[in-house]
Amino acid sequence: MDNRPIGVFDSGLGGLTAVREMLRILPDEQIVFFGDTGRVPYGNRSQKIIAHYSRQDAEFLMSKNVKAIVIACGTASSVAGALLEKELPVPLTGVLEPTARAAAAATKNGRIGVIATEATIRSGSFQQALHSISPKLQVFSKSCPLFVPIVESGFMLEHPDITKEVAETYLAPLREADVDTVILGCTHYPILKRIIGEVVGEQVRLIDSGRETAAYCRTLLEQNDLLAPAGPGDCSFYVSDRIDDFSKVAGIFLREDVHSSVQLVDIDKFEGAIS
Repeated sequence: MDNRPIGVFDSGLGGLTAVREMLRILPDEQIVFFGDTGRVPYGNRSQKIIAHYSRQDAEFLMSKNVKAIVIACGTASSVAGALLEKELPVPLTGVLEPTARAAAAATKNGRIGVIATEATIRSGSFQQALHSISPKLQVFSKSCPLFVPIVESGFMLEHPDITKEVAETYLAPLREADVDTVILGCTHYPILKRIIGEVVGEQVRLIDSGRETAAYCRTLLEQNDLLAPAGPGDCSFYVSDRIDDFSKVAGIFLREDVHSSVQLVDIDKFEGAIS
């Protein structure tokens, strides 16, 4: 048993889809969430910059004495996950492996679509993970760069019709490829799950990276004997910019007022020198 908190980081607020599931699956745990709202999105950055940002994010969480870290960001998981796993002194999981395993188990025709940021698609990380499970799987990838700003700004709440038009443009190649499973490879994307589902059709299984990552986090804690004893869990939030904007959108998706729990962090004070 371990009372220390779980650290979670994301480039913005998309990782809250994982936090929402963690609060349900791990109700006794303390969670520290950092959203790098001042530098979102990571998906159009170079691998060097993404790795540097991810190291800074992890160093901040380590300063909070966390017992494990969840990279609730598809881009950071794809680019920096293996790096951080080697460097961090605590157990770590990203979204990549749990999500790939769930998709491989769900598909019936072996044709899997992956939607994610440009950096994630360029890395080929989901394709590699899926082919390591089964080389027979056919993977069709599509970057959806506008999805993150649409979510971060709350645009989809006021303009669902325009958001659906964007989704139809992005997802047309996956419909043509006859995929029966689609990985939502960025944790922002489950927030658009209803719209994505309408576009690809109800026969297509959507794999929620936030949900799968939260489920695997419990397994990781169990394996390392790090589960907290029974008691009321809690969540504190830290951002690198825009507290009010974060609080507004976060409150909608977590279905509670989080403003009083959000604090501003100068992330540049953390050099990313993990020890």
